[in-house]
Amino acid sequence: MFADVFFVEPWWMQLIKSLVIFLVVFNLVPITLLAERKLLGRFQARYGPNRVGPYGAMQPLADIGKLLGKQQFAPRHAQHFLYVIAPCLSVIAAAGVIALIPFGPTVDIFGTETGLYGIDVSIGILFLFALGAVSFYGLMLGGWASTNKYSFLGAMRAAAQLISYEAAQGLALVGVVITAGSLSLVDIVEAQAGMWYFIPQFVGFIIFLIAGFAESNRPPFALPEGEAEIIGGYATEYGGGRFANYYMAEYLEVVVISFLTVTLFFGGWHLPFGIDPPHWVDPIVVIVKAIFFIFFFIWIRATLPALRYDQLMSFGWKVLLPLAMLNTLVTAVLVVTLN
Repeated sequence: MFADVFFVEPWWMQLIKSLVIFLVVFNLVPITLLAERKLLGRFQARYGPNRVGPYGAMQPLADIGKLLGKQQFAPRHAQHFLYVIAPCLSVIAAAGVIALIPFGPTVDIFGTETGLYGIDVSIGILFLFALGAVSFYGLMLGGWASTNKYSFLGAMRAAAQLISYEAAQGLALVGVVITAGSLSLVDIVEAQAGMWYFIPQFVGFIIFLIAGFAESNRPPFALPEGEAEIIGGYATEYGGGRFANYYMAEYLEVVVISFLTVTLFFGGWHLPFGIDPPHWVDPIVVIVKAIFFIFFFIWIRATLPALRYDQLMSFGWKVLLPLAMLNTLVTAVLVVTLN
C-alpha cells in the first residue's frame, strides 16, 4: 500500500528519468563555463578560450582536470571533518533542487504514465528554501573550519548576504503561490497555461532574479570573495578538488536559478500564443528558456560593476524587502477581490 501511494511510477522508470535529468543539467555546467569565458571575451573585445580542442570547446575539461590533479591540502589547525564536507554541502544543496524542476507534464512512456520531473512534492517551494539553508551551511562551515580570519570574514559575508536576499526572494514567491493557489512547482507551471506569471508578477520576477544573483554570489554581488579585502573569502584555504566543488556549485546555482525562473515566471514548458507542440518538445522548450537566462547572468557580469558591501545590504533590506512585502500585499488583495 505504501508503494501504491508514494511511488506511482515503477522504480526502473524513476531511476531512468533521474539519470537523464541529472545528466542533462550537470552537462549544462561545463557548457555554461565555456559560454561565459567565450562571451566575456567577446564583451571585452578579446579572444576567449581557443586552444584546447576545436574552438576551445575542451577548455572546461582541461580546467576540471587541472583542479582534480592538484594535491589536496588542508591548514594545519583546520577542523578537518567540517573542512572536507563543507564544499560537498554546497553541491548537494544545488543538485537537490534539480529533482524539483518540471520539464513537462505527465506523459505515456513505454506504456507507463511518467512525470517529466524528478519529484512533485506538494510543498515544493518550501523544499527549495530548505535546500537553500543547506547551501548556507556549506559556505559558513567552509570559512569557519579553515581557521583563517579572511575565510571566516568571507563566510560571515556570505551568511549575511544569503539571509538578506533569501527573505526578499521568499516573499517574492509568495505572490506566485497566492496566484497559482499551490506550492507545487508542477501546479504552478500548469496554472501558467493562459498567462505567464512574469506579467502579473513582474515585480516579484525582478526581485527573484536580483536575489538569485546574490544567492549564487555572482557579480555585481560577488562580495564574499572580494580579492582586495578578504582574498578568496570562504574558499581561501581550498584548492584542488575541494575548490572545484565550490566552483561547480556556483555555476550549478546559475543553471538551477535559471531553470527556477523559467518554471515560476515564464511558463515552464508552455509556449506563447497557444502553441501546443508534442510532449517530447516540452523539455527542449524548458532548456532553451533556461539558456536565455544563463546568457543573461553572463551579460550582467560583463556589464555591471561590483557594489560596496554596505550598498549590498542596504539594497536588500531597504529596497527589495519592502517591495516584496508590497507585492505580496497587492497580490493578495487582487486575488481576493477578483475571485
